[in-house]
Amino acid sequence: MVKLMTDGILLAEIQQDRLLMQYDTIIIDEAHERSLNIDFLLGYLKELLPRRPDLKIIITSATIDPERFSKHFNNAPIIEVSGRTYPVEVRYRPIVEEADDTERDQLQAIFDAVDELGREGPGDILIFMSGEREIRDTADALNKLDLRHTEVLPLYARLSNSEQNRVFQPHSGRRIVLATNVAETSLTVPGIKYVIDPGTARISRYSYRTKVQRLPIEPVSRASANQRKGRCGRVSEGICIRLYSEDDFLSRPEFTDPEILRTNLASVILQMTALGLGDIAAFPFVEAPDKRNIRTAYACWKSWAPSPPMRRQRLIS
Repeated sequence: MVKLMTDGILLAEIQQDRLLMQYDTIIIDEAHERSLNIDFLLGYLKELLPRRPDLKIIITSATIDPERFSKHFNNAPIIEVSGRTYPVEVRYRPIVEEADDTERDQLQAIFDAVDELGREGPGDILIFMSGEREIRDTADALNKLDLRHTEVLPLYARLSNSEQNRVFQPHSGRRIVLATNVAETSLTVPGIKYVIDPGTARISRYSYRTKVQRLPIEPVSRASANQRKGRCGRVSEGICIRLYSEDDFLSRPEFTDPEILRTNLASVILQMTALGLGDIAAFPFVEAPDKRNIRTAYACWKSWAPSPPMRRQRLIS
Protein backbone atom coordinates (compact mmCIF):
# COMPACT_ATOMS: atom_id res chain seq x y z
CA MET A 1 0.00 0.00 0.00
CA VAL A 2 1.17 3.54 -0.81
CA LYS A 3 -0.02 6.29 1.54
CA LEU A 4 0.18 10.00 0.66
CA MET A 5 0.16 12.47 3.55
CA THR A 6 1.42 15.86 4.70
CA ASP A 7 4.48 16.18 6.91
CA GLY A 8 2.21 17.26 9.77
CA ILE A 9 0.18 14.05 9.57
CA LEU A 10 3.35 11.93 9.75
CA LEU A 11 4.52 13.88 12.81
CA ALA A 12 1.13 13.20 14.42
CA GLU A 13 1.43 9.47 13.64
CA ILE A 14 4.81 9.41 15.38
CA GLN A 15 3.01 10.12 18.67
CA GLN A 16 1.28 6.74 18.43
CA ASP A 17 3.97 4.78 16.56
CA ARG A 18 7.38 5.99 17.76
CA LEU A 19 9.27 3.47 15.61
CA LEU A 20 7.02 3.93 12.55
CA MET A 21 6.68 0.16 12.32
CA GLN A 22 3.86 0.35 9.78
CA TYR A 23 6.28 1.70 7.15
CA ASP A 24 9.25 0.13 5.40
CA THR A 25 9.95 3.18 3.17
CA ILE A 26 9.38 6.89 3.78
CA ILE A 27 9.74 9.46 0.97
CA ILE A 28 10.04 13.13 1.90
CA ASP A 29 9.34 15.20 -1.20
CA GLU A 30 10.07 18.92 -1.72
CA ALA A 31 12.66 18.72 1.06
CA HIS A 32 14.25 21.98 -0.11
CA GLU A 33 11.32 23.89 1.39
CA ARG A 34 12.91 23.28 4.81
CA SER A 35 9.79 24.03 6.80
CA LEU A 36 9.86 23.31 10.53
CA ASN A 37 7.89 20.10 9.99
CA ILE A 38 10.32 18.86 7.35
CA ASP A 39 13.32 19.63 9.57
CA PHE A 40 11.60 17.91 12.51
CA LEU A 41 11.12 14.80 10.35
CA LEU A 42 14.69 14.85 9.01
CA GLY A 43 16.07 15.03 12.55
CA TYR A 44 13.68 12.43 13.94
CA LEU A 45 14.41 9.96 11.14
CA LYS A 46 18.16 10.40 11.63
CA GLU A 47 17.80 9.36 15.28
CA LEU A 48 15.34 6.61 14.41
CA LEU A 49 17.50 4.81 11.82
CA PRO A 50 19.81 3.09 14.36
CA ARG A 51 16.65 1.59 15.91
CA ARG A 52 15.14 0.81 12.49
CA PRO A 53 18.06 -0.16 10.21
CA ASP A 54 15.54 -1.81 7.85
CA LEU A 55 13.73 1.50 7.27
CA LYS A 56 14.46 3.08 3.88
CA ILE A 57 14.48 6.90 3.68
CA ILE A 58 14.30 8.75 0.33
CA ILE A 59 14.72 12.54 0.24
CA THR A 60 13.69 14.18 -3.04
CA SER A 61 13.77 17.70 -4.46
CA ALA A 62 14.50 19.48 -7.72
CA THR A 63 16.62 22.20 -6.07
CA ILE A 64 18.11 20.52 -3.04
CA ASP A 65 21.65 20.88 -1.68
CA PRO A 66 22.42 17.14 -2.00
CA GLU A 67 25.76 17.18 -0.19
CA ARG A 68 24.27 18.72 2.95
CA PHE A 69 21.45 16.18 3.12
CA SER A 70 23.77 13.26 2.33
CA LYS A 71 26.08 14.31 5.16
CA HIS A 72 23.12 14.58 7.55
CA PHE A 73 22.31 10.92 6.89
CA ASN A 74 25.89 9.66 7.31
CA ASN A 75 26.95 10.16 3.69
CA ALA A 76 23.92 8.51 2.14
CA PRO A 77 24.23 7.91 -1.63
CA ILE A 78 23.10 10.66 -4.01
CA ILE A 79 21.10 9.65 -7.09
CA GLU A 80 20.31 12.19 -9.80
CA VAL A 81 17.24 11.55 -11.94
CA SER A 82 16.95 13.94 -14.87
CA GLY A 83 13.44 14.99 -15.83
CA ARG A 84 12.31 15.74 -19.35
CA THR A 85 11.97 19.49 -19.83
CA TYR A 86 12.15 21.90 -22.74
CA PRO A 87 14.60 24.82 -23.00
CA VAL A 88 13.61 28.01 -21.19
CA GLU A 89 15.02 31.34 -22.35
CA VAL A 90 15.75 33.76 -19.49
CA ARG A 91 15.41 37.48 -20.19
CA TYR A 92 16.47 40.11 -17.66
CA ARG A 93 14.30 43.23 -17.67
CA PRO A 94 15.24 45.10 -14.45
CA ILE A 95 12.75 47.62 -13.12
CA VAL A 96 15.62 50.11 -12.90
CA GLU A 97 17.28 50.25 -16.32
CA GLU A 98 21.02 50.37 -15.65
CA ALA A 99 21.84 52.05 -18.95
CA ASP A 100 19.95 55.30 -18.31
CA ASP A 101 18.80 54.95 -14.67
CA THR A 102 15.19 55.03 -15.85
CA GLU A 103 12.98 53.71 -13.05
CA ARG A 104 9.61 52.05 -13.62
CA ASP A 105 7.31 50.84 -10.91
CA GLN A 106 6.69 47.10 -10.69
CA LEU A 107 3.24 47.37 -12.24
CA GLN A 108 4.58 49.09 -15.35
CA ALA A 109 7.38 46.52 -15.57
CA ILE A 110 4.77 43.74 -15.52
CA PHE A 111 2.72 45.51 -18.22
CA ASP A 112 5.84 45.78 -20.39
CA ALA A 113 6.67 42.10 -19.87
CA VAL A 114 3.10 41.01 -20.70
CA ASP A 115 3.25 43.12 -23.86
CA GLU A 116 6.62 41.59 -24.83
CA LEU A 117 5.37 38.05 -24.29
CA GLY A 118 2.16 38.81 -26.16
CA ARG A 119 4.25 39.32 -29.28
CA GLU A 120 5.88 35.89 -28.87
CA GLY A 121 2.76 33.93 -29.75
CA PRO A 122 0.06 32.01 -27.86
CA GLY A 123 0.59 30.55 -24.42
CA ASP A 124 -0.42 31.19 -20.82
CA ILE A 125 1.56 33.49 -18.52
CA LEU A 126 2.31 32.87 -14.83
CA ILE A 127 3.23 35.96 -12.79
CA PHE A 128 4.67 35.54 -9.30
CA MET A 129 3.54 38.09 -6.72
CA SER A 130 4.44 38.67 -3.07
CA GLY A 131 0.97 38.36 -1.56
CA GLU A 132 -2.80 38.55 -1.86
CA ARG A 133 -3.01 42.35 -1.95
CA GLU A 134 -0.38 42.58 -4.69
CA ILE A 135 -2.22 39.89 -6.67
CA ARG A 136 -5.58 41.68 -6.43
CA ASP A 137 -4.11 45.09 -7.31
CA THR A 138 -2.21 43.69 -10.30
CA ALA A 139 -5.23 41.67 -11.50
CA ASP A 140 -7.41 44.80 -11.36
CA ALA A 141 -4.81 46.79 -13.31
CA LEU A 142 -4.43 44.08 -15.98
CA ASN A 143 -8.21 43.81 -16.40
CA LYS A 144 -8.38 47.56 -17.02
CA LEU A 145 -6.01 47.10 -19.98
CA ASP A 146 -8.80 45.10 -21.66
CA LEU A 147 -6.35 42.68 -23.29
CA ARG A 148 -7.95 40.85 -26.22
CA HIS A 149 -8.82 37.17 -25.74
CA THR A 150 -7.08 37.22 -22.36
CA GLU A 151 -8.42 35.99 -19.01
CA VAL A 152 -6.76 37.19 -15.79
CA LEU A 153 -6.95 34.73 -12.88
CA PRO A 154 -5.70 35.36 -9.33
CA LEU A 155 -4.55 32.37 -7.28
CA TYR A 156 -4.07 32.57 -3.52
CA ALA A 157 -5.06 30.59 -0.43
CA ARG A 158 -8.15 32.57 0.64
CA LEU A 159 -9.95 32.08 -2.67
CA SER A 160 -12.84 29.62 -2.62
CA ASN A 161 -12.21 26.14 -4.01
CA SER A 162 -14.33 26.88 -7.07
CA GLU A 163 -12.32 30.03 -7.85
CA GLN A 164 -9.02 28.22 -7.36
CA ASN A 165 -10.14 25.35 -9.58
CA ARG A 166 -10.75 27.74 -12.50
CA VAL A 167 -6.98 27.72 -13.04
CA PHE A 168 -7.11 24.01 -13.88
CA GLN A 169 -10.11 24.11 -16.23
CA PRO A 170 -9.75 23.98 -20.05
CA HIS A 171 -9.97 27.38 -21.73
CA SER A 172 -9.54 29.23 -25.00
CA GLY A 173 -7.39 32.28 -25.63
CA ARG A 174 -4.58 33.42 -23.35
CA ARG A 175 -4.68 33.12 -19.59
CA ILE A 176 -2.63 35.22 -17.15
CA VAL A 177 -2.33 33.60 -13.71
CA LEU A 178 -1.12 35.65 -10.75
CA ALA A 179 0.10 33.54 -7.83
CA THR A 180 2.30 33.64 -4.75
CA ASN A 181 5.39 31.45 -4.38
CA VAL A 182 3.04 28.54 -3.63
CA ALA A 183 3.12 28.03 -7.42
CA GLU A 184 6.88 27.39 -7.29
CA THR A 185 6.52 23.81 -6.12
CA SER A 186 3.30 23.09 -4.23
CA LEU A 187 1.11 23.07 -7.34
CA THR A 188 1.63 23.01 -11.08
CA VAL A 189 -0.50 25.34 -13.17
CA PRO A 190 -1.13 23.58 -16.52
CA GLY A 191 -0.35 25.14 -19.88
CA ILE A 192 2.16 27.74 -18.69
CA LYS A 193 4.55 28.81 -21.46
CA TYR A 194 5.76 32.11 -20.02
CA VAL A 195 6.80 33.25 -16.53
CA ILE A 196 7.21 36.79 -15.21
CA ASP A 197 9.28 36.88 -12.02
CA PRO A 198 9.62 40.12 -10.00
CA GLY A 199 12.07 38.18 -7.83
CA THR A 200 10.48 38.80 -4.43
CA ALA A 201 8.35 36.98 -1.87
CA ARG A 202 7.03 37.49 1.64
CA ILE A 203 9.33 35.48 3.89
CA SER A 204 8.50 34.97 7.56
CA ARG A 205 11.39 36.13 9.75
CA TYR A 206 11.72 36.64 13.52
CA SER A 207 13.39 39.80 14.82
CA TYR A 208 15.33 39.16 18.03
CA ARG A 209 15.64 42.92 18.47
CA THR A 210 11.90 43.70 18.40
CA LYS A 211 10.81 40.15 19.39
CA VAL A 212 8.23 40.12 16.61
CA GLN A 213 7.67 37.58 13.83
CA ARG A 214 7.54 39.69 10.65
CA LEU A 215 6.58 38.96 7.05
CA PRO A 216 8.79 41.31 5.01
CA ILE A 217 9.07 41.29 1.22
CA GLU A 218 12.55 40.00 0.36
CA PRO A 219 14.46 38.92 -2.76
CA VAL A 220 14.09 35.20 -3.38
CA SER A 221 17.09 32.88 -3.55
CA ARG A 222 18.61 31.59 -6.78
CA ALA A 223 17.04 28.19 -6.11
CA SER A 224 13.58 29.76 -5.81
CA ALA A 225 14.15 31.85 -8.94
CA ASN A 226 15.11 28.71 -10.85
CA GLN A 227 12.04 26.90 -9.51
CA ARG A 228 9.93 29.74 -10.89
CA LYS A 229 11.68 29.53 -14.23
CA GLY A 230 10.96 25.80 -14.27
CA ARG A 231 7.20 26.39 -14.18
CA CYS A 232 7.36 26.95 -17.95
CA GLY A 233 9.15 24.64 -20.36
CA ARG A 234 7.18 21.61 -19.23
CA VAL A 235 5.10 21.12 -22.36
CA SER A 236 7.07 23.25 -24.85
CA GLU A 237 9.90 25.76 -25.02
CA GLY A 238 9.32 28.68 -22.65
CA ILE A 239 10.43 32.19 -21.75
CA CYS A 240 11.07 33.54 -18.25
CA ILE A 241 11.31 37.32 -17.81
CA ARG A 242 13.03 38.37 -14.60
CA LEU A 243 12.32 41.92 -13.47
CA TYR A 244 15.83 42.30 -12.07
CA SER A 245 19.35 42.17 -13.47
CA GLU A 246 21.55 39.14 -14.00
CA ASP A 247 24.10 40.61 -11.57
CA ASP A 248 21.33 40.83 -8.97
CA PHE A 249 20.44 37.17 -9.59
CA LEU A 250 24.06 36.01 -9.27
CA SER A 251 24.55 37.94 -6.02
CA ARG A 252 21.63 36.24 -4.27
CA PRO A 253 22.07 33.35 -1.81
CA GLU A 254 21.86 29.92 -3.40
CA PHE A 255 19.09 28.66 -1.10
CA THR A 256 16.43 30.19 1.14
CA ASP A 257 17.26 30.08 4.86
CA PRO A 258 15.47 27.13 6.52
CA GLU A 259 12.55 28.13 8.72
CA ILE A 260 14.35 27.00 11.89
CA LEU A 261 16.91 29.78 11.36
CA ARG A 262 14.34 32.55 10.91
CA THR A 263 11.59 31.80 13.39
CA ASN A 264 10.91 32.38 17.08
CA LEU A 265 12.64 29.47 18.82
CA ALA A 266 10.38 29.81 21.85
CA SER A 267 7.48 28.66 19.67
CA VAL A 268 9.69 25.91 18.22
CA ILE A 269 10.40 24.64 21.74
CA LEU A 270 6.66 24.54 22.38
CA GLN A 271 6.06 22.53 19.18
CA MET A 272 8.91 20.13 19.92
CA THR A 273 7.60 19.56 23.44
CA ALA A 274 4.09 18.88 22.14
CA LEU A 275 5.50 16.41 19.58
CA GLY A 276 7.80 14.71 22.08
CA LEU A 277 10.93 15.54 20.09
CA GLY A 278 13.13 16.33 23.09
CA ASP A 279 15.61 19.11 23.79
CA ILE A 280 16.10 21.61 20.96
CA ALA A 281 19.81 21.96 21.81
CA ALA A 282 20.41 18.22 21.36
CA PHE A 283 18.08 17.58 18.42
CA PRO A 284 19.92 16.65 15.18
CA PHE A 285 18.72 19.43 12.89
CA VAL A 286 20.22 19.56 9.39
CA GLU A 287 21.28 23.08 10.37
CA ALA A 288 21.17 23.72 14.10
CA PRO A 289 19.96 27.10 15.38
CA ASP A 290 22.44 29.41 17.07
CA LYS A 291 23.05 28.50 20.75
CA ARG A 292 22.60 32.14 21.78
CA ASN A 293 19.16 32.17 20.20
CA ILE A 294 18.29 28.95 22.04
CA ARG A 295 19.27 30.54 25.36
CA THR A 296 17.17 33.58 24.47
CA ALA A 297 14.21 31.30 23.71
CA TYR A 298 14.45 29.57 27.09
CA ALA A 299 14.68 32.99 28.73
CA CYS A 300 11.40 33.87 27.01
CA TRP A 301 9.86 30.74 28.47
CA LYS A 302 10.91 31.77 31.95
CA SER A 303 9.17 35.11 31.48
CA TRP A 304 6.00 33.40 30.22
CA ALA A 305 5.71 30.59 32.77
CA PRO A 306 7.20 29.42 36.10
CA SER A 307 9.43 26.93 34.27
CA PRO A 308 10.43 26.15 30.67
CA PRO A 309 9.36 22.92 28.96
CA MET A 310 10.88 19.69 30.20
CA ARG A 311 14.38 19.58 28.73
CA ARG A 312 15.12 16.00 29.75
CA GLN A 313 12.39 14.49 27.57
CA ARG A 314 13.89 11.90 25.22
CA LEU A 315 13.13 11.58 21.53
CA ILE A 316 12.37 7.84 21.69
CA SER A 317 11.20 6.44 24.99
